[in-house]
Amino acid sequence: MAKGVKRTATKGNASENKRAKFKPQPVPQPASSLENEATFYESAEDDSDKSSGSESGSESGSDSGAESSSSDELDSDNETGEKSDEDEEIDELDELSENDEENADSDTESGEKAAAKAADPNKKSSAEQHAEQRKLLAERKLNRKSGAEVERIKLLWEKLRVTKPPPSKEIKEKLCNEIWELSKDIVLDLVLKHDASRVVQTLIKHTTKLRRDLIVQALKGNYYKLATSSYGKYLLVKILHYGSKESRALIVDELHGNLRKLMRHKEGAYVVEDLFVLYSGAQQKQQMVREFWGSEYAVFKDSGKDKSILDIVGESAEKKQLIMTNLSGTIVASIAKGSTGFQILHAAMKDYVTVLTSDLEKHDLQIREFIDALAEQFAELVHTQEGAEVASSLIAIANAKERKTIIRSLKTHGKELIKNEYGNAVLITLFMTVDDTVLVHKSFSAELFTPELLPELVQDKFARRPLLYLLTGLAGRYFSPKIKSELTRYEMLAYAKTTKKPQEQRLAELQSKALPVIYKSLLATTSGDSEPTLAQLLALNVAAQFVTELILTKTVDEEINSKLRPQLVDAIFDITFASDILEDFHLLNKTPFFSRTLKALIQGNEFKWDNEAKKLVAVDGAEIPQVGSEFAARLADALLQDNALAKWVTGQGAFVVLAVYEVLTILDKEKSLEIRKAIKKLRKDLERDTDNKGAQLLLKSL
Repeated sequence: MAKGVKRTATKGNASENKRAKFKPQPVPQPASSLENEATFYESAEDDSDKSSGSESGSESGSDSGAESSSSDELDSDNETGEKSDEDEEIDELDELSENDEENADSDTESGEKAAAKAADPNKKSSAEQHAEQRKLLAERKLNRKSGAEVERIKLLWEKLRVTKPPPSKEIKEKLCNEIWELSKDIVLDLVLKHDASRVVQTLIKHTTKLRRDLIVQALKGNYYKLATSSYGKYLLVKILHYGSKESRALIVDELHGNLRKLMRHKEGAYVVEDLFVLYSGAQQKQQMVREFWGSEYAVFKDSGKDKSILDIVGESAEKKQLIMTNLSGTIVASIAKGSTGFQILHAAMKDYVTVLTSDLEKHDLQIREFIDALAEQFAELVHTQEGAEVASSLIAIANAKERKTIIRSLKTHGKELIKNEYGNAVLITLFMTVDDTVLVHKSFSAELFTPELLPELVQDKFARRPLLYLLTGLAGRYFSPKIKSELTRYEMLAYAKTTKKPQEQRLAELQSKALPVIYKSLLATTSGDSEPTLAQLLALNVAAQFVTELILTKTVDEEINSKLRPQLVDAIFDITFASDILEDFHLLNKTPFFSRTLKALIQGNEFKWDNEAKKLVAVDGAEIPQVGSEFAARLADALLQDNALAKWVTGQGAFVVLAVYEVLTILDKEKSLEIRKAIKKLRKDLERDTDNKGAQLLLKSL
């Protein structure tokens, strides 16, 4: 018995080692199609992987649908658990060579038996045994259904998919014709096989529109089967991408009524996602989402058309119960299948959450269950518009404990969250609704506003929005009415359920923690070895706007007022006067909008342009150290030294001189007179510079 145990264990290990080390051996048969078999499996890369990035992009529906964009089914074999032809071939070879393994095991146990077998003149070598095994395997493959046709088609396909050098148009057409003649009667058999499916994919890509339509018609009635096949789903995506509108309509009609079932299928979910994201219009998307409401809406396309889900559930309690049960079941099943990142599922979640938030008290239990199901997977929601709306709504209506769980799940994805087109709104919602500002700061502000990341964030049009919210709130100059309306809705939900702290207090607390971190990270860009430098950031309009808003944000923080802000203003002053204004590489000449940054710092919080009076007027705003009249006087001293003013009244510098003169005229009469006298000496030069609007405005101000 002990020997039997040892033999079984050894056999298992030998089988594993044999598969890991298996390499195809040369076949001593001249007329066998197996000579092309090794080439096929060794170079089995789908030609669509070598196509342009735009093709890959159109096949991948979203971040979550990346698997459907890949045209190499080999990658999905281990995930689906289905055996490919190659796996079957190896299994058959292992099966055929089982006797060899048992003999080898016996040899290790008994030296005498090994010697006796080695002396046997009738024993075949390993190479001879493998040759016989391959011969037997080839015969089996040829005896399968359409086996001979598949082998001939694969030989033609190898020629068609060559990319270096690619075949000419005439050769492609000839090869496509030959492949079609061999495959037109067995298309359905081909598309469900691992290797043959890829042949049809290549044919779809390279053949004519008429032939594509013929293939689509040949597969009619089998698209649900294709959608749920590990290999067929790739062909279905190819047809959607390269096919005509009529072909897509045929496929959509055939899959209609099965979308809920497909969303619960590991393979079918990717097809539905691509269909929803890439190949459906607004009306079709609404109709697809309505299928998740229940059987009535799956069978009858126009049922519920032009009605919102609130309109439908308001018609009767029975309808509401049925729709909510169906939505909940589909969502929970899809989450269990790992489909949380799909955009069509986010759209279904949005409908579900819309009903939940319509009556927070009545749906409290369902809200708690839904948040609990999604809390650890919030990062899968934020990359789509619908998903971000769901995430923001759930954050707003979550209790304190649930918000901590949500923050923990989002914390590790902070950089992706803040830079995402929709995810940045989720972060702003956290800033607006969570009372625990210490937790929010530690989880996001302290982690993101670092010297390494902040320069990248302030020049990103999406990532800078949460930063600007911390500085300006929901200022209209940075947040559109639509975005403000959505964020305000989440704020109202939060105050109706959990949030208690006043908004002004929460924002002030977040500012007090985040501003020192932001200042220090920006000041790190003023060092000699920093990349990018502060000058490079100021050369970008979006980054320059942020730096301006940061300096003009009032705070009671003593470190900022006495140390950090002066250092940043000094750095900007040095950049402004470090080089000759007449040189092309000066920041004002490279990026004319930099003059707006200087103008904003000159006016500070003390002055404002009056559109009715058409002049600058003083306002009752609190003074900000280092800017406003203080910065204007500093610039005036620099302009009056070494005849610098003569250079600055040309080009964009004239607008800066005008801003300095207007501020000093209001607050510092003595300094303004000095500037006025210096400008008058340059009157003739200004009069000749008729193309310079700033110069002409200076003349007018005199």
